[in-house]
Amino acid sequence: MWGLCGMSDLTLLNIVGLALVDAINPCALAVMAIVLMTILLRHPKKRKAALLGGLNFTLAVFILYFIYGILFTQVFSHLIPETGKYAYYIFRGFGVFAIVLGLLNLKDFLYYKPGGVMTEMPLKLRPKMKKLVNKITSPRGAFVIGLLVTLFLLPCTIGPYIIASGQLSTLGLVARIPWLFLYNLIFIIPMIAITLAIYLSITTVDRVSGWKEQNIKYLHLVEAIILIILGIAMFTSLI
Repeated sequence: MWGLCGMSDLTLLNIVGLALVDAINPCALAVMAIVLMTILLRHPKKRKAALLGGLNFTLAVFILYFIYGILFTQVFSHLIPETGKYAYYIFRGFGVFAIVLGLLNLKDFLYYKPGGVMTEMPLKLRPKMKKLVNKITSPRGAFVIGLLVTLFLLPCTIGPYIIASGQLSTLGLVARIPWLFLYNLIFIIPMIAITLAIYLSITTVDRVSGWKEQNIKYLHLVEAIILIILGIAMFTSLI
């Protein structure tokens, strides 16, 4: 599959698992809902505008996150030795980091408070993000705003991406590309699904937002389970 093989410590399950954690992150889903709501309020009778706006926004997020992945992996490739005891401890450190992120999400499940560290968008950034999204006036504008909004998404989605980037850094630059493509494709699938569901009148923005609010604790629980399992597997060299 696109040459996704030949790695010593990385498996398809690992990348897919980390990407899934990012994909179901509550703040990413919330931002998508706000974007679509903004477009629909400006074009209430033009559902196609919501479709194009949602897809353009998603495309912008994909492109920027892909570029971030290239940058992250390049940095790690220069900082982490490929072999030796230092590499051994560094890569097990990524496993510990995954476990810590999992425990933070577990905390959000047990004792939920909005704006959790490394798990949700900080509260102080939310008004700025909403103000930026409210500037969307057209599908084309959704793409431009999408490029900027990625900076607000990073604080709550960067954890799993850092772990994946650290492991991908052992590959050459060209070999990393299909992995980063796969990771970010999984990351944007919920955004595409929400956009299509609203365009096809399967659901509404209000229902998406309501579902997210009602199930936010369980989204954190799923994230916690995946991260802790992956972290333990990484720390024990199972993957």
